[in-house]
Amino acid sequence: MRPPKPFLFLVVILLSACVSHQRYLTNKETSQDVSTQSAFIPQAPDYADTTMWFTANDDPSGTGADVFYVVSTWEVDWQDADGRWSHYADVWKPLHRQRMATEISKVAAYMSPGNRFYAPYYRHATIEAFMMNNEDSTRQRTRLAMSDVCTAFDYFQAQRDKQRPLIIVGFSQGGLAVVELLKHISDETYSQLAAAYVMGYKVTPSDTLECKHIKAAQGETDTGVTICYNTVKDVKYIQPVVGATCMGINPVNWRTDATPATLHDSITVTLAPDYHVLVVKGYSGAEYRPFRNFINVGDIHSCEPWLYSDCIKKNMTIRAAQWRRAKATQEKAE
Repeated sequence: MRPPKPFLFLVVILLSACVSHQRYLTNKETSQDVSTQSAFIPQAPDYADTTMWFTANDDPSGTGADVFYVVSTWEVDWQDADGRWSHYADVWKPLHRQRMATEISKVAAYMSPGNRFYAPYYRHATIEAFMMNNEDSTRQRTRLAMSDVCTAFDYFQAQRDKQRPLIIVGFSQGGLAVVELLKHISDETYSQLAAAYVMGYKVTPSDTLECKHIKAAQGETDTGVTICYNTVKDVKYIQPVVGATCMGINPVNWRTDATPATLHDSITVTLAPDYHVLVVKGYSGAEYRPFRNFINVGDIHSCEPWLYSDCIKKNMTIRAAQWRRAKATQEKAE
């Protein structure tokens, strides 16, 4: 059996087809060059405005989970009408929301059935934030984006039914947002967490030291845990800015050792325990073209939400059900 047809309009690798009216940086230009010019920071989202959300309520029985999804990177540095450069997506521009919705709608297609699905549009940092080769600079550049996500989550959390299991998911820059949300949430909110999925991003030792809510998943059914994975053809292709992680689990067999798993009958997925990344054989990822020699160069960064979608969908159901059972047992004991 062949793997599901991948979602080709993904992340920044095809942005050139979508933003012909915008100007890319040339190879000689750097994000630091742009930073010296007058910068434009787009207006903050208003999360009381439904325009700022992509939602889907596909849980007619009321027995599913509330899924909060954070989209990846869809913009490069761009100029406004006055020629000012911006390092952030503008959620008030229909075109920017449309690009984010392209990914979100495809994710919702497999995450929303049986659940209530919520994804905010946010001022995500442009791809240049991750090409600066400086962790501190990347964190500084993404601070505004992470603030938006936390604000959106607080609004979502205030509205939702706290008796339902909570699942937080994000891909790439959205994976970074999941890590930051785990630092942001209260102990009470954490008690509602069935699982957090960091797809295509890293969890660092400092993250785990800073945040008691980050607990690495050890199997298929544990709750309140973080599932983190990154995919490469060989460990030599690990992209440090996204994949230098201190935790990982195989989403096909839910093992944290090097036991290989077979996906779609022809793909072998093996966790490299020393590096905490997935090494795949039998799948080239050729449909994801390299971007500026940065991603999809030996790593298969752009496959993360799609290659394992069946596994993730099933696992979300399992962990949400396990959370409900544990909650019922606790309430009965009380």
